[in-house]
Amino acid sequence: MNDIVLVITNLPDEQSAAKLAQQLVEARVAACVNQLAPCTSTYRWQGNIETATEVPLLIKTTRAAYPRLEQLIRAAHPYELPEIIAVPVTAGLPAYLDWVSRETIAPKE
Repeated sequence: MNDIVLVITNLPDEQSAAKLAQQLVEARVAACVNQLAPCTSTYRWQGNIETATEVPLLIKTTRAAYPRLEQLIRAAHPYELPEIIAVPVTAGLPAYLDWVSRETIAPKE
């Protein structure tokens, strides 16, 4: 069993999504972040049904890096309650999963 997780979040625009993706990879809490095409989200918020255009991010990381990744997302995210969902990866190309693990190890200072 590996310790890789796929984290999903949404941002309100492409610029904020790209900025967060860059921050996460630079901080080595994500090996790779895919910025997807804008989508329409429909949800209930504070008693009202809302619709918004959002930009999804798919973030590849490890369980060990997740707490710091969540902290960085929360600090940089413009939403009052950001979507942050971590899904365990149960299978994948071993060489790719090893790469994710290597890229999310903070360098020794």
